[in-house]
Amino acid sequence: MKKYLLSGLLATLTLGGATYAQNAGVPAAAKTTFAKLYPQAKGLKWDKENGGYEASFTEKGKAMSLLFDTKGALKETETDIAVTELPAAIRDYVAKQMPGKKIKEAAIIVDASGTKKYEAEVGGKDLMFDMVGKPLK
Repeated sequence: MKKYLLSGLLATLTLGGATYAQNAGVPAAAKTTFAKLYPQAKGLKWDKENGGYEASFTEKGKAMSLLFDTKGALKETETDIAVTELPAAIRDYVAKQMPGKKIKEAAIIVDASGTKKYEAEVGGKDLMFDMVGKPLK
């Protein structure tokens, strides 16, 4: 019995340590902003990305991520969508410009100024499009 209790305690401490290590260095302002925007978020995970901090999570069944700068200001929000939700122009572009390749994942990205764009992952690369389906450079 002691063996099982010790194993359970060790697992709890290990998982708790991993969570602490994962959150280490994330600006308090980013954590606070995140908690206010998405208090019901599930599976929160913090990572460093593009010189800032990315919070990945699930909200109302949708996979999402928020990108914060080093001061904790929200830079962009990304929400996964079904490939079929992309405008036909994007699907047509990929079919014509990248024959034989499929769109693996899709998302809508909204930057801090409110500008929206689509992201389509094709062949391991993220392609960006405006809201009518025109490719962005």
